[in-house]
Amino acid sequence: MEPPATGKLIVISGPSGAGKTSICSALLETLPNAVWSVSVTTRPRRGHEVDGEAYRYITDDEFDRMIASGELLEHAVYVGHRYGTPRKPVEDALASGDIIIMEIDIHGATQVAENKPDSIRIFVLPPTPETLKARLEDRRTESAELQEKRLAQADGEIAFARDSGIYQHIITNDILEDSIQRVLNIVRQERQPI
Repeated sequence: MEPPATGKLIVISGPSGAGKTSICSALLETLPNAVWSVSVTTRPRRGHEVDGEAYRYITDDEFDRMIASGELLEHAVYVGHRYGTPRKPVEDALASGDIIIMEIDIHGATQVAENKPDSIRIFVLPPTPETLKARLEDRRTESAELQEKRLAQADGEIAFARDSGIYQHIITNDILEDSIQRVLNIVRQERQPI
């Protein structure tokens, strides 16, 4: 009889528009026992978002309190807003043998690498800078100014991902279905008992 698979934390990072959310959604649909790590954020809610699904929307004061009490596994500032991962739901899910899917930036991934070195960390690249720009424009959810900020930040994120050694895997998301399959293969390979 095969031993039960252990819980695993999967970190997906990449610049805005690289396809992280689409890959995370596919992982949640495909992997048994996969659960989404709901982050807290101080950014305003977008029109279609529901509090408690992708994010819990909190005040700066509440964010400060969570940091001070050690409730966050990681936290970072991205394009002027604060994001963090509550520690307890991640710990509970791992203890239950679940796969935790976490979509966070490079700063958060660095903290996760320190706190959870056995996590699987994957960085998603766009095929080209032009593709990234087009994907951000197609969203039609942000101002041109914010899109430009995201594009400017993308170059630094990509350089960090390549040079830091934080990410064990870097994939280019050209064809979404192929990228999803690559990530699924990585997860399945890394969860095999030794």
